[in-house]
Amino acid sequence: MNEHVAIKRQKSPDYEVDGYGWAMAQTALIRDGRSDEIDWENVAEEIESVGKRERSTLKSHLIQVIIHMLKWDVQPERRGKSWYVSIGTQRVHAQDALRENPSLKPTLDEVVSEATNTARRLAAIETKLPEKHFDLVSYSVDDVFNRPFEWAGEED
Repeated sequence: MNEHVAIKRQKSPDYEVDGYGWAMAQTALIRDGRSDEIDWENVAEEIESVGKRERSTLKSHLIQVIIHMLKWDVQPERRGKSWYVSIGTQRVHAQDALRENPSLKPTLDEVVSEATNTARRLAAIETKLPEKHFDLVSYSVDDVFNRPFEWAGEED
């Protein structure tokens, strides 16, 4: 007996007690067209949380880009290959997140602003410099995604 059939025959587990079982049961109900049995409020909450996770993933990648841009700009004497690589890698991940979720593009100014605020605090922690060193540095969406960086130094 496959999992789908087994879950269809059981009462749906409680959303708060067994998230996986609840999700599989709701999936079976949706596929079977049994809309009167679906836990619509929690289904809507789960769908909304998927969107929030996608935005959070984009923001996380942007935070990493901005941390290393801040450190690059504030501590030019400490520039290293790892910062250069991190900027490039996290840009690729952020671009992938946008390609997979194009509806996030209109929110980019806001997400970059939020990511910058977080990145400033984290850069201060990483560098042991006062946060005020990073307060005057600001980046546009274009900077975050397209500003060129060149690494011409030796290996770290």
